[in-house]
Amino acid sequence: MSQGTVIAAVDGSVESQAAAQWGAREALLRGLPLHLVHVWQDWSPGFTHAPLTGADTAPGDTTITRHWAEHVPHDVAERVREGHPGVHVSVEQVFGRPVEVLLDAAKKAEVLVLGSRGLGALGGILAGSVSLSVIAHAERPVVVVRAGERAEDEKQPGDGPIGRARYLDVVLGLDLTRPCDELIEFAFSAAAARGAALRVVHGWDVPIVFGHDPEAVDPGHGVAMGLREASVLTDVLRPWRGKFPEVDVKEQCVVGGAADHLVDASKDASLLVVGRRVRRSAIGPRIGPVTHAVLHRAAAPVAVVQHL
Repeated sequence: MSQGTVIAAVDGSVESQAAAQWGAREALLRGLPLHLVHVWQDWSPGFTHAPLTGADTAPGDTTITRHWAEHVPHDVAERVREGHPGVHVSVEQVFGRPVEVLLDAAKKAEVLVLGSRGLGALGGILAGSVSLSVIAHAERPVVVVRAGERAEDEKQPGDGPIGRARYLDVVLGLDLTRPCDELIEFAFSAAAARGAALRVVHGWDVPIVFGHDPEAVDPGHGVAMGLREASVLTDVLRPWRGKFPEVDVKEQCVVGGAADHLVDASKDASLLVVGRRVRRSAIGPRIGPVTHAVLHRAAAPVAVVQHL
């Protein structure tokens, strides 16, 4: 399997089925194959419960669990093939620890797709610690798709048949203190593949003023700062406009924390793209507060791209 592959993790849940369907659509857009990975863990000799089947097995007896596990990826693959006959779909079942298996798979992927519960009774949570761990460690882009995500959710409403309707904007959250080529290129490529506009959102804060500096307290000072931020954003994006002339770029500099603005932008976006800076802490890799917030609250699929 080459790196030019879209990989989706499946486990039989509605979240993972949405991820597989999104992965198929992405594979079509990119002209790539789709590879479905199912991780199976043998929980014996303890008491086990076969997911979705509701069937319990006695200690040491994993017959039902194994039967269910063996059918999961193939059943999902059949649904994907029915809905997307133009996509080459392959299936792999791997025995092991989910985080380790998925991180290894991500190394071979153009993009790894995971399912999410999206907004729920608890205010929006990812589908378990596995997704967060994979996102925090993956070396390749990871896309998180909420349960119930449909193809029509990514298209302009009332714009003709769904197959020919225009895509909603791709939204990129960009920190100008450390703009990353990999992050920007992913967002431009995603917009180009969809024939969509790229909306680049940069959030900045007005510095807290101490003392009585007339220039600092002048309302015009904030306006000047905003113009400078907008100018820097334009400069950063200029070479990428040249590489992707077909992409309509919308620049948006906003005052205040980026997370709230990105979550709001995701309501009418086909894809939200954010970065994950490579940094270590005493408790291990982190995904950053903005990325963490949008993963929990965004209405659109979220692509997380690692960068230095």
